[in-house]
Amino acid sequence: MTDAVGWALAGVAGLGGIAIVSVSMLKGWRDWIGLQRLALERREAPGPTAGRIELADLKERVRKLEQIAAGVDY
Repeated sequence: MTDAVGWALAGVAGLGGIAIVSVSMLKGWRDWIGLQRLALERREAPGPTAGRIELADLKERVRKLEQIAAGVDY
């Protein structure tokens, strides 16, 4: 009977350890997700000048591609 009680106690201790590790990992995961959500909320939206800069870059690329298509060396 002592052998069975020992195995039962070892099993209960093992399950308790797994439960503790699982709960702590779940809490860490939720905290990490919250941190990522906060970082996304704090990220600034691009201002009006960023759009103009991107548009100017695209126009420059199109101009260069048109020159290449026309056979003009730049």
